[in-house]
Amino acid sequence: MHIAIIGAGVSGLLTALELVEQGCQVSIFDQQQPGKAASWAGGGILSPMYPWRYPRPVNEIAQHGKTLYTQWNEKLLPVTGTDFQIHETGMLIFDEDDFETGLNYKDRYQEPMQQCEYLQREQLKQVNPHISEQFQHAIYFPQLANVRNPRLLQSLLAYLKQHPAAEIYENCWIEQFSIQHGKIQSIQSQSGQTFTADEYVIATGAWSAHWSEQLQLSIPVAPVQGQMLLFKTPENWLPTMCMNQVMYLIPRMDGHIVCGSSMDNIGFDKRPSVQTQQNIFKACTEMVPELANFPVVKQWAGLRPGSPTGVPYIGKLPELHNAWANFGHHRNGLCMGPGSARLLRQLILKQPTLVSPDAYNPERLKSSVHG
Repeated sequence: MHIAIIGAGVSGLLTALELVEQGCQVSIFDQQQPGKAASWAGGGILSPMYPWRYPRPVNEIAQHGKTLYTQWNEKLLPVTGTDFQIHETGMLIFDEDDFETGLNYKDRYQEPMQQCEYLQREQLKQVNPHISEQFQHAIYFPQLANVRNPRLLQSLLAYLKQHPAAEIYENCWIEQFSIQHGKIQSIQSQSGQTFTADEYVIATGAWSAHWSEQLQLSIPVAPVQGQMLLFKTPENWLPTMCMNQVMYLIPRMDGHIVCGSSMDNIGFDKRPSVQTQQNIFKACTEMVPELANFPVVKQWAGLRPGSPTGVPYIGKLPELHNAWANFGHHRNGLCMGPGSARLLRQLILKQPTLVSPDAYNPERLKSSVHG
């Protein structure tokens, strides 16, 4: 079976990986360099931030992220030489209003990653001595990890590029579908090239609404800009991830600390704003005051695929026999990525699924256009 995948962010690349490992041929198309939109720009926390604030289907698929990334890293590392750097740091959350909800969530769902405990100041200092004095308590999630997403993408790309069943077309903007009798017959690029496959997967992230008209669907996915700062500290300086009021600090193994993130609905604009960068800097140094002593080595912005509830669209597109969706992951594309790709592969190949696919069904796109 030959499958064309439009979009080479983390969703498209993981989908390709799942399929080639099952013996399929894949062709992957990206409008620019693969992995350079939201996937590269995110933080890589392997859990939804404040999971209790999300619909259940988000957490059901996200909870497979850490296990699947660990398995893929073991498989790909000997071939690519690039380690995803899955970093077991744990996380401290300082939002007092969430303490009770977080502890209740832990008891209710018993997900390993969401095991947490309430810490008072003395215990807090032992877990992370750099936390500001203003925080007298926290809830601590010892099993939360992060993945270094630029390295993850590097490894995925290197593996697929050397794989005999995969072909990657960079800077190839797919513009048009040729549809007849409820099937996509071919796809056409902006430069006029035509490509054919048996099945077609749309994994175009923040750009997915582009297909609404051609597919006669209402695709409510829009870009949401998020900005980040990167500090450089000594190796292993900050022992845990930290979060307060939706701002987070994510330590990498080499001492880099990723800090974010903002939410701005400003279309396809990736220019960082000075004001937002200052807000992030202030929020992060409030949590860890000593960060102000270290250099900011980089700042950037990415575009998340914003969707109404954060529940992605995964599965067969309405009214089409050979078109599939894997988009709309909003803030959780990295942690939902491996579970989403596996679920889609299982649906395409008619295999048993790791979660019930009903909540992700793209039939939702049809009801919103007709009603």
